Amino acid sequence: MKTYTLMRQQTIARPIDEVFNFFEKPDNLEKITPSSVGFTILTPRPITMQVGTVLDYTIRLLGLPVRWTTLISVYNPPHSFVDVALRGPYSFWHHTHIFRESDQGTIMSDEVRYSLPFGIFGRLAHFLWVKRQLEHIFDYRERVMADSLQNDDAEGQEGIQFCPRQKCGRS
Repeated sequence: MKTYTLMRQQTIARPIDEVFNFFEKPDNLEKITPSSVGFTILTPRPITMQVGTVLDYTIRLLGLPVRWTTLISVYNPPHSFVDVALRGPYSFWHHTHIFRESDQGTIMSDEVRYSLPFGIFGRLAHFLWVKRQLEHIFDYRERVMADSLQNDDAEGQEGIQFCPRQKCGRS
């Protein structure tokens, strides 16, 4: 089984608590995922993030809904969390989210390690489609975050809501 790695890093001009608070809320994934992915959360709300939280959602692959279940295996606010797939389109999925303070705000790093089923056919699908699709999703997220931060203070614009835990609370 071939394992692939996708790594991304983005600096977000907000304090670490605000950035972590945003990314630990599963509902925000819908805001930063391209609509073409068809990302829909099935887990009843409210969702409390902690080690052991199980999240169910669907995505669309080739127009067909696919159920995906992940487990929060590491939860270390406001520095990191890890989600791993229990079931879904990948035979292996391990996504580490790391948040570090910097002079410019927060450096958010993602490391996604994943494998596809179906042997040689999975490798071919990765080459033809899966790698580009994952890069598109993470590129989209980066653009949405950057645009939201630019428009956050503009009159009439609704940017992504960032707020400290104590004001927004944890869900």
